[in-house]
Amino acid sequence: MKVSEIQINYYPSILDNAKITNSESAVTLIKNHWNLGTLELYEEVKIMLLNQGNYVLGIHHLSKGGITGSIVDTRLILSIALKTLATGIILVHNHPSGNTNPSKADKDITTKLKSCCDMMNIQLLDHLIVTKESYFSFADEGLL
Repeated sequence: MKVSEIQINYYPSILDNAKITNSESAVTLIKNHWNLGTLELYEEVKIMLLNQGNYVLGIHHLSKGGITGSIVDTRLILSIALKTLATGIILVHNHPSGNTNPSKADKDITTKLKSCCDMMNIQLLDHLIVTKESYFSFADEGLL
């Protein structure tokens, strides 16, 4: 019997053992892996996968949406985290409007993802909303 398998590619030299120490270091790293020309054009969602020491295992592009939203599938996030043996994840998306305030949908998906991560013993370390000029950190604001 044949069964499909999710494939995750791992290129360790790309991230050069980056360690995340706070929200600012996460934003700096993620912006280096983002097409900044599209930051104000459409929403994208990425996840940063970390090991127990908060070293980055990888960054995965999860989805690309429209001007006002994109899809965040918790099952896909968890399947990638489990496949890479990540013990922590940081969810990141942009707001093309330049407004860093989280929407109700942003807050709802954070709550849902945290609950799912808790069940799998994976830490949701942060949910970052990035814009060209600024960012919002759910962890820094005590919303995790």
